[in-house]
Amino acid sequence: MRHLLAAAVLTALCAGCTRAPDLPPAEIEALAMTAAQRGSADAERQLRALADAGNTVARRELGILYRQRPALRPEAMELLRRAALAGDAQAAYHLGELYRGAQADNPSGAAAAWPWYRRAADGGHARAALVLGQMAKNGDGMPRDMMAAAHWLQRASDLGNAHAMFLLSYLYRDGDGVPRDPARARTLLEEAAEHEYPPALQELALTVEDPQRAGHLMKEAVEHRRNNWNRF
Repeated sequence: MRHLLAAAVLTALCAGCTRAPDLPPAEIEALAMTAAQRGSADAERQLRALADAGNTVARRELGILYRQRPALRPEAMELLRRAALAGDAQAAYHLGELYRGAQADNPSGAAAAWPWYRRAADGGHARAALVLGQMAKNGDGMPRDMMAAAHWLQRASDLGNAHAMFLLSYLYRDGDGVPRDPARARTLLEEAAEHEYPPALQELALTVEDPQRAGHLMKEAVEHRRNNWNRF
């Protein structure tokens, strides 16, 4: 009996320090998708259990799920914060989005979002780097700084973000935050078009001399704007 009691006490003491289950991230993300798209309470409970056990991906996915529920946004922020501090770049990006989206209620939201976007960008999150470039360019949450804008847009471009390539092409065209370089601007515009970014395709169509190619580019721009805009 004493041994059984000791075992029960140890179990209770260790309940809060259980190691996070070592599940593949893809399985956890599939679970989160089931919870979000099908409204599966069972999938959400499993996700909650994984998050409570300290699984970083589960914390991130549960935080993203809770973002959509106003009453649970404080908990969403805490889940995302923990995942971000554990090195999850996607969690840091979503936490930045939550802070920035709360600007209507909190004017300092953009400033609070900045370090989380930066953490995400430093972790290789292309869209976070794009947002930092836009914030610096527009003076959103920080004083307007075109050199910083160029830096972050370059980072996002290096990570393959076509929107950033397009914006950076304007900076090189105008010499805004970077030395003026029309050739570099053209290269960036063409790279953005190769990534099927609709505004780049449209602008390139207006600059090429070959009418047939111009028509093809314009058609592509319309198709990608209609079908693939969410990619950007």
